Amino acid sequence: MKNILVLYYSQSGQLGDILSNLIKPLEREKNCTVTTHQICPEDPYQFPWNKKDFLQVFPESYLQIPKPNIPIPDEIKKKKYDLIILGYTVWYLSPSIPINSFLKGDDAKILLKDTPVITVNASRNMWILTQEKVKRLLVDCKAKLVGNIAFVDRHWNHISVITIVHWMMSGKKTKYLGIFPKPGVSDKDINEADKFGIIIKRNLFKENYEQLQKDLVNDGAITIKPFLIRSDKSGNHIFSKWSAHIYKVGLKSPKRRQKWLNFFQYYLQFAIWVFVPIVFIIFLLTYVPFYARIKKDIKYYQSVRLR
Repeated sequence: MKNILVLYYSQSGQLGDILSNLIKPLEREKNCTVTTHQICPEDPYQFPWNKKDFLQVFPESYLQIPKPNIPIPDEIKKKKYDLIILGYTVWYLSPSIPINSFLKGDDAKILLKDTPVITVNASRNMWILTQEKVKRLLVDCKAKLVGNIAFVDRHWNHISVITIVHWMMSGKKTKYLGIFPKPGVSDKDINEADKFGIIIKRNLFKENYEQLQKDLVNDGAITIKPFLIRSDKSGNHIFSKWSAHIYKVGLKSPKRRQKWLNFFQYYLQFAIWVFVPIVFIIFLLTYVPFYARIKKDIKYYQSVRLR
């Protein structure tokens, strides 16, 4: 009998739907017991967001400053699991505050130590360096990362910016103005998530995960767009400056914190609509000279290794 634990935090519910489909092959297997638990912050984050709350989480989210979660029940922590599936979303180029807080807490160190872990993320598109942060947190918990699956919005970058704002601020995963595509991960990708569950089940009973990530990648679990690697790195560099300053200012004055968050909001709009296209042009101009490095990066970010 294989014991599997699914841990996740989903504010909108999309990640919960993905995981529900992904684990169906495991739930149907008579030799598997699947336990699912949603991580809950002590102070819940409301959905849909309002603009003020959305901005307020930026510094702590990017800087990975933990906040209290409701403890995981003892009946879950007392069991030993053959596999843990960890679902997370991306907030400001870092794992969401509830997931980051879990991974930095005592519950994670109890549950994840010496246990194979598969990460599953659902994001707009820039998840690559967030996964690197999750890898480091898993190392701190002495977990064994054996697989990763990324569910993303497949639409063009600026289209997905418009649609995700509509969804996050209205709570409606609908076509904005009736003409834009639906936001987030496509219904097709959500409904077909069980194909990865089949691959996971096969490797689970082999009791050997060396082939797992390769099998997942071959079936489309990870799609790397090289430009987004460059964009992610640039975004992290810039966010590190803004978040550190706003957090430091906020320790002395909440009013000044809000003032700088408002400045950051305007900068973010400028970066998305002006800076990112410039980065894209530079990427295109340097694609051929850096082709070997790009290929190397794609192979690395599709893996579960940590540099």
